[in-house]
Amino acid sequence: MTVTPYRTDLFQDCKELHQFLLVFKRTELQKDQTKILSLSIEIPPVDPLAVLSALAQPDRLHFYFEKAGEKEAIAAIDTVASLQVKAHSRFYQAQHFIKSCLANIITTGMTNLPYAGPHFFCSFTFYEQPLNSESPFPSASIFLPRLQVSRQANKGVLVANIKISHQSNIKIIASTLWQDFQQIRAKANTLSNLTTSKPGFLTNLNISDINNFKSAVSSSLESIRANQLHKIVLAHAVDVTSPVPFQVVHSLHNLRRLNPGCYIFSTSNGKGQNFIGASPERLISIQNQQLVTDALAGSAPRGKTTAEDAEFANGLLHSDKERREHLVVINYITKRLIKLGLTPQMTPLPALLQLSNIQHLWTPIQTKVPSGIHPLEILAELHPTPAVAGVPRDIACQEIRRYEPFERSLYAAPLGWVDYQGNSEFIVGIRSALIDGCNARLYAGAGIVAGSDPDRELAEVQLKLQALLKALV
Repeated sequence: MTVTPYRTDLFQDCKELHQFLLVFKRTELQKDQTKILSLSIEIPPVDPLAVLSALAQPDRLHFYFEKAGEKEAIAAIDTVASLQVKAHSRFYQAQHFIKSCLANIITTGMTNLPYAGPHFFCSFTFYEQPLNSESPFPSASIFLPRLQVSRQANKGVLVANIKISHQSNIKIIASTLWQDFQQIRAKANTLSNLTTSKPGFLTNLNISDINNFKSAVSSSLESIRANQLHKIVLAHAVDVTSPVPFQVVHSLHNLRRLNPGCYIFSTSNGKGQNFIGASPERLISIQNQQLVTDALAGSAPRGKTTAEDAEFANGLLHSDKERREHLVVINYITKRLIKLGLTPQMTPLPALLQLSNIQHLWTPIQTKVPSGIHPLEILAELHPTPAVAGVPRDIACQEIRRYEPFERSLYAAPLGWVDYQGNSEFIVGIRSALIDGCNARLYAGAGIVAGSDPDRELAEVQLKLQALLKALV
């Protein structure tokens, strides 16, 4: 990948943009070559969710990622290059695809800005091989977007990735890009597709009977007492039907309003289905070769009063059962990072991550990442963590499939991006829902360890599901 200079006024005049692309085609392309030009420019601060609302199409891929509390968001729309993996070695194939694309990309513009330059947006299913061949998402999906709009505090950045060959009609490319930019400027801070009307009466259907979930918890506890398992995470799913289609952008707006401490996300499959949610769990974040990952396990509700909230928090911090569950996740993550030759560091005691309706034990883990280790190598080593699977991992994953009567798909799986410099951010797709027209499937889970109680675990799952349902409507 090479970097070239550019004009700062390209989007002030369509003719200037056309001329720039024409010169690029004439000077940068050799015979029969196709290159991707990645152009980054600073734009006025925008709301990427409004851009997603204005430009995203149901039959095209998109990815949305927001840290609401930190005023950071990024929307990726449409594709210029993509890969869907259905076979094994999905993390390796994704890494090879990114490397191959980067060899063919010429980057230009204001690459010093946050979220500038080409980014590859990725989603991986929980299981490498889905049980159902009709699973809505492939084992892995990676794409380089045609348009990428981001905001960090008071900075707005537009990245246009443009595929150009000797056969390309530069006039049409420039005109389309110019129209996109005008639309972004016109609608960038107006969520015009939102409606104030409610979906109306919702029909709920538990995918697995509540008693079956409690029975699965009891059976898992027997396996734990027999030392066959140390921990297992069991999920519950609820199907919800509305008389009118669910509005993805409306739900995302609700999620970010109700969950400022979470990662708000949405990814589509280009077939009208969207996977959305508000996850508190960061799997990895790498900036300038510094990695941070979260050990997040052990939960308690928020109190209705300040005193009750403090009582719940204190109980969580001093609960032997919750601390054991948390320590399992810490030990797993540190061992996996050490296996890669990294040196993880963390605080000796967990902190509290307090969200709107629930609080968790939280220990951030940090380490330096050598340039020779790709973010997807780390991802492949960590997923799935005991926070969403269990220990031992392989046995827990087998048992999960035995107990859960539904396909996890992207639930509890890695979702995020890798940029051209090796920076990346991935979350775990929990507290999530699959949206398909008038239908939505909501997912939530609970970690089962020695000392767990079936009724309390069911209450925790229902608490998470209710928060998600509130955002949908």
